[in-house]
Amino acid sequence: MSKTTLQAMLDDREWLLADGATGTNFFDMGLMSGDAPEMWNLDAEDSKKVRTLHRKFIESGSDIILTNTFGGGRHRLKLHNAQDQVFEINKAAAELARAEADAVERPVIVAGSVGPTGEIFQPIGELSYEDGVASFKEQAEGLKAGGVDVFWIETMSAQEEMQAAVEGCSGLGLPIVGTMSFDTNGRTMMGITPENFAGLMTTMPGSPVAMGANCGTGASELIGTILGITKAQPDAIVVAKGNCGIPEFKDGEIQYSGTPELMADYARLALDAGARIIGGCCGTSYDHLAAMREALEGHTKQDRPTIEAVIEKLGEVSEIAKSGGCGHDHGAKPAARKGRRRRPTA
Repeated sequence: MSKTTLQAMLDDREWLLADGATGTNFFDMGLMSGDAPEMWNLDAEDSKKVRTLHRKFIESGSDIILTNTFGGGRHRLKLHNAQDQVFEINKAAAELARAEADAVERPVIVAGSVGPTGEIFQPIGELSYEDGVASFKEQAEGLKAGGVDVFWIETMSAQEEMQAAVEGCSGLGLPIVGTMSFDTNGRTMMGITPENFAGLMTTMPGSPVAMGANCGTGASELIGTILGITKAQPDAIVVAKGNCGIPEFKDGEIQYSGTPELMADYARLALDAGARIIGGCCGTSYDHLAAMREALEGHTKQDRPTIEAVIEKLGEVSEIAKSGGCGHDHGAKPAARKGRRRRPTA
C-alpha cells in the first residue's frame, strides 16, 4: 500500500505499537554471538530471516518496524571489515523492511535504526565530533535510499553523540526520533537523567518529532523513566521501548523474565504514563507484542500511574525513578552547537 507518514498516524491514533527485539530474536534464528546481524541484509538466505522478523512483528500488530541496522555505521562495521559497505548494507536493510511493510493493507512505518558508534568522542576518546556527524550521515543516506519513513536514533547514552546523530540525520528530509538508554541507576551511562534528556531534545537541531527511552534495565524502570520525561515535557510525543523484564542466566544462556502478561501490564502503564509510541526491546518476542497490542486495544487511558503502582505491577525501580526522574545531572549541557569535540557511546 502507499506509504503513510508517522505524523499522520499519530494525528489519527492515540498510540502506535512499535516492534520488539532484533538481536534476541535473531539468535533464535541462528545468529551466532559475535556475528554482525547487519551482514544478513546482504546474504540471499539470511535476508529471508530479516524479512521474517519484520513480517512476524507486523503480524503481531506492530505499526512501526525498525530496520536491521542498529550497528550499521562505519565504526561498528569496521569490526567485521565492512566499513566500506555502509551505504549498501543500510539501503538493503531498508528495502527488506519496506517490502514487508508494503505487503500489508494497513499502514506500517519503516524506521531506520541508528545506534551508537561504539567509539568515545574527543577529548576523552579519539572520535571527533565532525567524524561522528559524517558517520551518522553516511548511514542515514543509505537508509533513505532504501525507503525508510523516519530516522530512529536509539540506545544513546551521552548528549554529544545524540547531538551528532541528529545533526547527521537532519537535512535529508525525513523526521527524526531519538531515544536514550537509562541503565545506570536511573541515568544513562554518561549521567543524563530523564528530565535533562527531555530538555535537551527540545533544543536539539533537527527538531526530533519524538523522544523517549529504550532498552535499560527492565520494564518497571522504563516506565519510571517515561514518567520523568513526560513530567518534564508533557506535550512531547514520547517513545517507550523497554526490555522484556530482567535478563537472567539460565541453562547456559541469557533469558528475559518478562511474560506476555507482564508486557501487557507494561504497555498499559506506558500509555497511562504519557507514551504514545510503545514497543519492546531486548527479549521481546512476537508473543509479547501480540499481548501488548491486545492490551492497548482493550485499554482506556487512565490517570498517570504512581511509582508505587508501577512497582506493584512490574517490579522495583531506581531512586531517580522514584523521585520522578528529576535527579541532578551536572554533565548535561545545553545543546548549543559550538564545539567540534564530543562524546562517548553506549
